[in-house]
Amino acid sequence: MGNNPVFPSSLALLGRLLLAAIFITSGVEKLADPSGTVAYIASANLPLPWAGYAIAVVVELGGSILLVVGYLTRPAALALAIFTLASALGFHMHFADQNQTIHFMKNLAITGGFLQIVAFGAGGFSLDARAGWA
Repeated sequence: MGNNPVFPSSLALLGRLLLAAIFITSGVEKLADPSGTVAYIASANLPLPWAGYAIAVVVELGGSILLVVGYLTRPAALALAIFTLASALGFHMHFADQNQTIHFMKNLAITGGFLQIVAFGAGGFSLDARAGWA
């Protein structure tokens, strides 16, 4: 570790990729089944399910792609943090169901990971670093 900037930059890149993976997958699944996704949103009694669907696709895919390349990383991570916390509150509040509790806690942990990116930036292996924003 020491003073070698490659190690923390590599970890920051790996962290961004791991966080982005779940949202890229989820965004692609939503694109493949818009009606099913809208029905799921409606079943949670959330308002404007089609608007929620559109927001979810844009945030999940757009935010994830920005994370992967490390461009506008802090705002993308903040949007994903807000989205992830809202998802926990909107879909995983049935604490009598252990599975829902696990999903709620997972979303909180992921939100924490995004907030770390907001606080500390994308790291050296990013377009932000090339632009002098990291």
